[in-house]
Amino acid sequence: MRPGVRRFQPHEADLKPIRVLLVDDSAVVRQVLTEQLARDPAISVMAAVADPLFAMARMQKEWPDVIVLDIEMPRMDGLSFLRKVMDERPTPVIICSTLAEQGAATTLEALAAGAVAIVTKPRLGLKQFLTDASSDLTSTIKAAAQANMRQLRPAVQRSPGIAQALASPATRVESSAAGAGPLRQTTERIVAIGASTGGTQAIESILVALPRGSPGVAIVQHMPEKFTQAFAERLNRLCDVEVREARHGERLLPGHILIAPGGRHMTLRRNGAYYCVEVVDGPLVNRHRPSVDVLFRSVAKCAGTNALGLILTGMGDDGARGLKEMRDAGSPTLAQDEATCVVYGMPKEALRIGAAQRALPLMDLPRAIVDWGAGRLNLRSG
Repeated sequence: MRPGVRRFQPHEADLKPIRVLLVDDSAVVRQVLTEQLARDPAISVMAAVADPLFAMARMQKEWPDVIVLDIEMPRMDGLSFLRKVMDERPTPVIICSTLAEQGAATTLEALAAGAVAIVTKPRLGLKQFLTDASSDLTSTIKAAAQANMRQLRPAVQRSPGIAQALASPATRVESSAAGAGPLRQTTERIVAIGASTGGTQAIESILVALPRGSPGVAIVQHMPEKFTQAFAERLNRLCDVEVREARHGERLLPGHILIAPGGRHMTLRRNGAYYCVEVVDGPLVNRHRPSVDVLFRSVAKCAGTNALGLILTGMGDDGARGLKEMRDAGSPTLAQDEATCVVYGMPKEALRIGAAQRALPLMDLPRAIVDWGAGRLNLRSG
């Protein structure tokens, strides 16, 4: 096993449970979560405290495996505490806050600072929600406990020359207005990406390295409703490519990145000579909406050999079967490798079932996309 990579295994009687520190100023939250989490023998709530200063005092005696953290608290806010934890000793942190429901920017700030997951608390019906959501939170804590925290450092600094270095004359395709320019280049090659836990930073590191003429990219990142627009806007400010939250019926053009809106599925459709996305309602798939499988399966049906599939860091197996359908349809398929994943769940499953042809480090994926657009990606060798 590579240093720093922790694989999750069932916690049997002879294995130590995951030590969880709850930090929330609500006595109701502390009580309900402590009771619910205590039902799982794989989890031990080492303490439940009312603010970050109490948390820091407790952590001087014993350091937790996972921290469940509110944002709005007295004496110190959760984001400041999160940054202190990441500076001193990077530890998996799950944000559990009502503020996440209202402030997408705050949520993105927490993810950028190193939080591995977000749980949105409602302001009304809180006790019932916490009881109902305890199973999901338990799964999230177990996934967080295996996170490779070395990969949750701040995203790579954007070098002024990185996009230009990746671009070559063969890969530069000028994005043009609808109807202008050669249609063959506009619709020939696209990319579909799926990610979950740790995916926001992984996606950022890929997109900031892409030149403007890169193939169009459709992305599903597991993220709640209202957050994806702010996520897309932030990436758009950082990247040479154009990034935005997908709109129903929108064309997928070179140099354009479309991110599925939280709370809705996104599919790819062929419309004459163009590829477009459809943003649709529907039931949860693999407990997610948007679902990576939904996107990948639609890409397999309408794009086939014209699409490249990438599956990135994330817990669970959403996307693995859809990626297998893409490969069966002739698409080249890649998975992020274990060493650079925050949670090696989705890529591991994709490789296990033969959905991904190869695993590559995160830093090599931008080059793979550029090579794919230029027609020189070769997955048969190496």
